[in-house]
Amino acid sequence: MKMEAKIREALESVFQPEILEVINESSQHAGHAGDDGTGESHFRVRLKTAEFASMSRVARHRAVHTALGPITEEIHALALELS
Repeated sequence: MKMEAKIREALESVFQPEILEVINESSQHAGHAGDDGTGESHFRVRLKTAEFASMSRVARHRAVHTALGPITEEIHALALELS
């Protein structure tokens, strides 16, 4: 399974997203540190869910990292835009 699908599946199983975009930005980092050559090393996630309404920015980030679990160890960079 591609990393983008793994990320999407993990987040959809925990949150009820109004908006969920998983963007592979690996091509922008080709040849840089952390580029493992797979083309699946750098991702951006845009996630909007009502569950974040009462959470601080830090709590939102923690919730996403918890939802992703060991997936976060398989990628080099994860940019989060959460609302």
